[in-house]
Amino acid sequence: MDRIAKVREKFLGQGLEAFVFFKPVNRRYLSGFTGTSGFLVLTKEEKIIVTDFRYREQVKNEADGFTVIEQDDTPEKVLGKIVAEYGLKRIGLERDYVTLAAYEALKENLPCGELMAIDDPCIEARGIKDAEELLLLREAVAIADEGFSHIRRYLHAGLTEREIALELEFYMRRIGAEKCAFETIVASGPRSSLPHGVATDKVIRSGEMVTIDFGAVYKGYHSDITRTLFVGEPTDEQRNIYEKVLQAQTLALENIQPGMTCAEVDFLARDYLDRQGYGKNFGHGLGHGIGLHIHEEPRLSLKNETVLMPGMVVTVEPGVYIEGWGGVRIEDDVVLTAGGCEVLSKSPKTLSSMIL
Repeated sequence: MDRIAKVREKFLGQGLEAFVFFKPVNRRYLSGFTGTSGFLVLTKEEKIIVTDFRYREQVKNEADGFTVIEQDDTPEKVLGKIVAEYGLKRIGLERDYVTLAAYEALKENLPCGELMAIDDPCIEARGIKDAEELLLLREAVAIADEGFSHIRRYLHAGLTEREIALELEFYMRRIGAEKCAFETIVASGPRSSLPHGVATDKVIRSGEMVTIDFGAVYKGYHSDITRTLFVGEPTDEQRNIYEKVLQAQTLALENIQPGMTCAEVDFLARDYLDRQGYGKNFGHGLGHGIGLHIHEEPRLSLKNETVLMPGMVVTVEPGVYIEGWGGVRIEDDVVLTAGGCEVLSKSPKTLSSMIL
């Protein structure tokens, strides 16, 4: 079943006659259109894309099979015309995206239709990647892997965190990334206890740990990798905590498989770190889905009972963070397979390979 068929089945099964997609990521997922303006309307039979003059040529090339309407008025008025033309009565909207002001404006221009803000019907479909998406994700991960190989050779004491981040970002762009997946995290020394410690002008010193969390975007798809490096020989405490985090990740990677819930996978790593005395130092979820967004469903969390299925692509990223001392996080991207998982990211992570 193709992407549009899956999404249609979802909203038609809820008694809707049409669904309007304003999220840029859904617009791209369903149509292939990469422009920055417009919306989609799907009915049982029709596929309509609305955008403005700037994308007149582009949309025709990218959104194959869609009826293209050039926007000549406000979005709500254009949608009102579409609803009237096709005689639509029950229309759905992405309730996690459309603002209250936009919703009210849309309602004013749909006097003949019932507008319903409901859960995004693309979320479930986007959670399971098809063959084309997996190829793009593999390329995004490969770019990040090559970026890490480069920055591992480049990094040394005396550089600032910002210099490292910029070098990594420029290098990934040079080898094929369209952009970085998010603001690159480079957190060294005591700052490595900050899970989202974006790069600063802090100078890296010998004896410090450096956590680098980064990713590349390739044709819209995101990778997300974290490694913790040691500038010089690590102390016994640094070694101990690194090995504990690596073992927690290994437990999750060796056991994750379809049929498990997200909570069960999270528990594997969390319970191990708790038994080692570091449970209170692991305060975030074990991972999250990646794809057209850097954070997608499913979320590996104790609060999420979603059942894992083949084709889901998630990060697995346990960490230990100790205020005033530093932190360690190790993150890989994996795809769920029929028998377990395949680790897409190939960057080394043994302790010895992390010592510069």
